[in-house]
Amino acid sequence: MSQPLPLPSLHASHAGTWLRDANGATRGCSKGEAVMAAADTPLLLMNAPLVASRLGYPDLSGLDLLELFAFVHPAKFCVPTPKGLADALGLDAPSDDADVPLLLQQAAGALVATCESEDWAEREGAWSSLQSLARLRWPWANVLAPHVAKPQKAEKWLFTKLPEWEETPDRPQPAQVLIDEPEIEAHLEQLTGEGAEKREGQRLFARGAGGVFAPRDAQKRPHVLLAQAGTGIGKTLGYLAPASLWAAQSGGTVWVSTYTKNLQRQLRRESTRAWPATRPDGSPPVVVRKGRENYLCLLNLEDALQGGFAGRPAILAQLVARWAAYTQDGDMIGGDLPGWLGTLFRKRGIAALTDQRGECVYAGCPHYRKCFIERSARNAAQADLVIANHALVMVNAARGRDIASRPTRIVFDEGHHVFDAADSTFSAALTGQEAIELRRWIIGPERNSRGRRRGLAARLADVASYDEAGGDAVEAAIEAAEALPSDGWLGRLAEGAPSGPLEALLAQVRATTFARDESGLEAGYGIETETAQLPGELVEAAGTAAQALAQIRTPLLKLAGRLEAVLEDAPDWLDGQGRARIEGARHSLAWRIDLVAAWEALLSRLGGPADPEFVDWLAVDRNDAREFDVGLYRHWLDPMKPFAQVVLEQSHGVMLTSATLTDRDETGPDWEHAIAKSGAPHLELQPKTTQADSPFDYAGRAEVLIVTDIKRGDIPALAGAYARLIEASDGGVLGLFTAIRRMRAVYGRIADRLARAGLPLFAQHVDPIDTGTLTDIFRDDARASLLGTDALRDGVDVPGRSLRCVVMESVPWPRPTILHRARRAAAAEQAGGAQRYDDRIIRARLAQAFGRLIRSKDDAGHFVVLSSAFPSRLLSAFPEGTPVIRLTLDEALQRVAKGVGKDTQDEAETAESEEQ
Repeated sequence: MSQPLPLPSLHASHAGTWLRDANGATRGCSKGEAVMAAADTPLLLMNAPLVASRLGYPDLSGLDLLELFAFVHPAKFCVPTPKGLADALGLDAPSDDADVPLLLQQAAGALVATCESEDWAEREGAWSSLQSLARLRWPWANVLAPHVAKPQKAEKWLFTKLPEWEETPDRPQPAQVLIDEPEIEAHLEQLTGEGAEKREGQRLFARGAGGVFAPRDAQKRPHVLLAQAGTGIGKTLGYLAPASLWAAQSGGTVWVSTYTKNLQRQLRRESTRAWPATRPDGSPPVVVRKGRENYLCLLNLEDALQGGFAGRPAILAQLVARWAAYTQDGDMIGGDLPGWLGTLFRKRGIAALTDQRGECVYAGCPHYRKCFIERSARNAAQADLVIANHALVMVNAARGRDIASRPTRIVFDEGHHVFDAADSTFSAALTGQEAIELRRWIIGPERNSRGRRRGLAARLADVASYDEAGGDAVEAAIEAAEALPSDGWLGRLAEGAPSGPLEALLAQVRATTFARDESGLEAGYGIETETAQLPGELVEAAGTAAQALAQIRTPLLKLAGRLEAVLEDAPDWLDGQGRARIEGARHSLAWRIDLVAAWEALLSRLGGPADPEFVDWLAVDRNDAREFDVGLYRHWLDPMKPFAQVVLEQSHGVMLTSATLTDRDETGPDWEHAIAKSGAPHLELQPKTTQADSPFDYAGRAEVLIVTDIKRGDIPALAGAYARLIEASDGGVLGLFTAIRRMRAVYGRIADRLARAGLPLFAQHVDPIDTGTLTDIFRDDARASLLGTDALRDGVDVPGRSLRCVVMESVPWPRPTILHRARRAAAAEQAGGAQRYDDRIIRARLAQAFGRLIRSKDDAGHFVVLSSAFPSRLLSAFPEGTPVIRLTLDEALQRVAKGVGKDTQDEAETAESEEQ
């Protein structure tokens, strides 16, 4: 048993502040006393930014236990709370806040003792890393120095010990096989396990999914299946059963696409039933594939370790290097890097260590053969199952580097989000932030900037010196890119002094947007206006900007042609790595050429007649009283049209599945609308449909409570309702808001009150913790509650007692944006009109939010909507048979305190008429 580390410790929560002397007793203290103590000597604490926000002292620093944990146990999971830390280290969890300072000393002692243990699994590299951290004056370095022994042999540097990936031959074309239904059912039974409950809904679902993998009858005519599967059906294994059979028999790859990282992790776990961790040759049959911006860039890390980062970010880089030696796949966003690590360092250090700007030099990078991104791409090309997200699948289908590895058999889980993902993927945005990134990609770093940014000339120096025409094209592109915005562009716009044609355009966009603003919104909210009846100055500026963009695109096109020529008539010095680098450069060029062409198309329409297929608008984006972007936007009126052309046409089989795939009104499921939103009608396809209802007893395990006496806009009453509901439920509440401002106001009013009752409250956009970690904290503590916005409405999976009540502040009406208005107007000509269009959106949001409540057959709880006027036509969003009761807050509190399933059935009433 390790001894507590004899250092003073500090804990602060909404309930109060506690200090413990190095070898003494714990005492409560004021915030001022805690700040003074922290300034005098380094204190043990946990999650310094969170403690700092509790104390109202942003400059707080000390010996953060989370930083120590990340050093001692890189790539290991830990919920960043006192209880979570105790669980991770095998210590007794504190019974209350006053016990936390002692726990911090005990945890520090346990982590230090681990460093002395012969069984320390992550010892390799620790001593060398600690020497670097000592030079950076990491507070823990001097504490750890006596306990981390110097190894007898010099430790290898991270970049020399990472394994290299191997080139593999292209996979042959999949065999054309037909899997029959009895075979699917037998395999499903094998996957679910002997003695498992046989669910008829799951078997029906699996049989339907099998049809997606049948041979295609005609070109551009994929098999399309829309499968609605209620929560608890077991749809994951339902489609993995036929998918794994087809992959084994055909030698092909199935892509499963999700919208949330949580489902990706769940899929990774479930896939172990169908595939082993590795094949006999050591390759993985299942690969999680993400966008480049999710993975650690080794070149960026090397730059950071060698002086590219200074101060606290340099310490972060060292801790990330520790993690990089032990990570499974290099995934920094949702992988095995603790989500809380980056938030401890405040600045965007994690993002700076990834390839955010698409600047990869591919084979020109000294770490190319060890690159996590390249390893993932190669593993995916050989995998039986690739788990990805909707956006990546669409981007890969549109412009994947290797046509042979583009997805052709796809399961879109969380299929109700495919429309939104397509809307984002196939849109165009000419904004200051996007334009300055293009400038940096072409020209290189601005003066006095840190980091590894390289321009085209640096990335293609050898090609430019070999091929004169290519070199001329690079120089012409660099000269033309001077027309793009540069550092300080926002300030120049505000001062009315734009520099260059693109900044002049953005200045006109900004002026027009502000001139037409009628929202009355305070600074902090974005504003927008449509591109109609534009002033002549803006149209003229758009024409000049379009010419400047054409002058950029022309040399980029010429350069792409020269690179292709170099590959066809390769010089002697062009080896395999050089060829791979040029291929990568061609891919990046094609992406930028398409981007600039989309911008030109957007500008060409300004001042002319509107294109009925698109919706264009101008916007100024603001956040916390600060402008951060200005631009022009173009979205497809129906983004499923490009989705059909890019994704469906080249596919052989596509399945969209979700628990909320169809809207449901008084007449039942609306399959016609679901089919329209699948993209299939654009190919004149009639997809198959199937439905399996949830086996859960919603009538006996859930109640919908519509509270009728909270006035809209009454923040004190809203806050009081949330506090009382959380108290009645004894925590376990997920609070969903439609506006960040109201959420912050409610949180500020009730957090202290609840903490004093032992009910921790956390909130998105308030606590300095990422959303994934907030969900982990909420899941880990049955008395905790969590407030959030859209990201929590259907991205949270918290089965069990930790989530027993969902509270929505109001009916989730759609935001009246220009894009929404255009789509609503288009829907006005269809059955049900514009109101039905809005109702579908609201019912979908309600259904998704309700879906957070019951995640397993043993779950039970209340779904509360604080709305005095909840239209009855929206009640069909909830599962059939679920009791719906309109009542006062006091009556709702009694029911929440009593729980569900206790003499409630006879009292439940479903309202049949309500004033709209």
